[in-house]
Amino acid sequence: MAADGNWNITMTTPMGDREATLSLKSSGGTLTGTQSAEGNSVEIFDGKANGDDLSWKVSITSPMPLTLEFTGKVSGDSISGEMGIGPMGSFPFTGTRA
Repeated sequence: MAADGNWNITMTTPMGDREATLSLKSSGGTLTGTQSAEGNSVEIFDGKANGDDLSWKVSITSPMPLTLEFTGKVSGDSISGEMGIGPMGSFPFTGTRA
């Protein structure tokens, strides 16, 4: 599927740009994989893939415990969308295939 593979993403946050890597695999509309940043790697959950449209969540503990909710779209070797940070709102992310 379009999303399968490894991605380098940049998330724009209130604390500045944050870099992460994303490893995705889709099967039958379900999206699985891992997201890694700053030496920490977590499994994604509630992942969904519908053509080029994607959504997933990750729970992080640093810099504070949060669940990040991603919605995005793959276009060739690019990925972009929004990252929801609960009460702090939504912020853009962009990325390229690694």
